[in-house]
Amino acid sequence: MEMNDAQGSALPCGRDIETVWERPSPRGGDEPDGHDPACAYCAAARESLSVLREVTGELAAEEIQPPAGFTARIMSAVRAERVRHHMLVLPSTEPGEVRVSEQAVAAVLRSAADSVDGVHARHCRITAIGTDGAVRVQLTIAVAYRGFRSEAVEDVRERVRAAAAARVGVSLVHVDLTVEDLYDAQHHRDEAPGL
Repeated sequence: MEMNDAQGSALPCGRDIETVWERPSPRGGDEPDGHDPACAYCAAARESLSVLREVTGELAAEEIQPPAGFTARIMSAVRAERVRHHMLVLPSTEPGEVRVSEQAVAAVLRSAADSVDGVHARHCRITAIGTDGAVRVQLTIAVAYRGFRSEAVEDVRERVRAAAAARVGVSLVHVDLTVEDLYDAQHHRDEAPGL
């Protein structure tokens, strides 16, 4: 009995399942390799394979339309993956290199800006300056137009610097802050309990 251990696809009779797949119906007389054409193992395999052929044939013939928005979701994932590849080298006293995605650092810095009352962080762009962990940050924010304090912008700058040093391990050489929008803090508060 010959077993095909490499493929792991030999039937108990010793015949390879791929051979049965290639010869879906037994021919009259002996098989070319001398195997019994009435073999019960081969017959059972042929029956299972014929069902498989039928099902795969139906699937291959079926025209499938992707769900609405499928391509847009794929492109979003591709863009997100591309952004994740922008890595920032962190200073380290250990041998080797420690890197973190700019996207992750931007999320930390936006969260720090959001912690200031009357401020919502929008976009954050990070640019490495040299290889010692020094970075430049460009951050756009929206501010509440009722009760906004001018000191809040400086508070944002300080909290972003502190978060960069304490939570990420980079030093901000320059923080560019741009107020790009106003929002109604009262309206935002009214909606908050549902979140």
